[in-house]
Amino acid sequence: MGIAIEEENHYGFRLSDELTLLRDQVRRFMREEVKPIEDTLPHDAIGCGREDRVRLRAMAEEMGLTRLTVPEEYGGNPVSAMARVVIAEESSKCRLGGYAPALGAFGGGPPNIIWGGTPDQIERYGIPCVEGKMRAFVAITEPTGGSDPRNNISTRAEKDGDEWILNGRKMWITGAEGADFGILFARTRDGTAEAPPEITAFIVEPTFSGINFNEIKVIRALSPYEIVLENCRVPVENVLGSVGQGFGVAQSWLVDARIPYAAGCIGMAQEALDMACGWVKQRPTRDGMLADKQAIQWMIADSEVELRAARMLVYDAASKVDAGQSGKVDASICKLYGTETAGRVVDRAIQMFGGMGVAQEMP
Repeated sequence: MGIAIEEENHYGFRLSDELTLLRDQVRRFMREEVKPIEDTLPHDAIGCGREDRVRLRAMAEEMGLTRLTVPEEYGGNPVSAMARVVIAEESSKCRLGGYAPALGAFGGGPPNIIWGGTPDQIERYGIPCVEGKMRAFVAITEPTGGSDPRNNISTRAEKDGDEWILNGRKMWITGAEGADFGILFARTRDGTAEAPPEITAFIVEPTFSGINFNEIKVIRALSPYEIVLENCRVPVENVLGSVGQGFGVAQSWLVDARIPYAAGCIGMAQEALDMACGWVKQRPTRDGMLADKQAIQWMIADSEVELRAARMLVYDAASKVDAGQSGKVDASICKLYGTETAGRVVDRAIQMFGGMGVAQEMP
């Protein structure tokens, strides 16, 4: 008996009818609403004006595409991991895709791990984020690294009565500027030959004594931050989850964040490749079009192969999460390969554009 293979409808893959409709809806929104605003922004902008952002968010709200990681009981519109992948890929196909996909229209809500907190924590921190009254950051990475939170975290927390005292440094923290609170991870017990170190998650506020934020100037427009903790006092009620269980909390956030992040990188790379392909087809040389050159064709072929492989990894990871499986390793793999693929594909696109590839008018 033969195997029926449905016709592809998304870069070599077959999306369900529901996901295809979602993709087309987001594409239309990007084309008709986001791009006209983005075209008016400076080349180094990291977002749009408040009036435009409010209008875009209201339109996304009408489409049911905001607060996608917020539980329904708290006013969210939760969707599947595959749906988030489709939204992330399409909303990142813009100049600000790495900073503010769809100019922030589809955002809303705190880091997903806040919903595992106490009722008081949800009321104080989670709900205000849903209502747009607060913003949050997550701080895992330290000068020694960030991909292995159990072993790389050296920031320490020691109990002192009804408070914890935190000392250490966090590095490369995105979203810390202007945030109202953050979820920060610290070591509460060293590891032994029989047991790994214990990590605990803490909810910290910029107004706490002993916490300082330092901007890290980088070559891009959006700056990450260093967070310095010097005898920072955190109330015991601000422990998120149980003491010593922060590694699981961190893993939950990382899996939730890495898969759509990888999809967003693929979206940016795909847009760059599509633009470059359009350019080389119309760019004349002395003896034909630029697209006729074998060196250009090699770059296009390599990019297409890598993008298909990256998508396969992302879709596989999202499918496992939707099936109730862990997805921890799969999320790490797809983020690693997705981000590195994006770097290579975008670099090739710049080469295909030549000098125009570094012009400020280009995304």
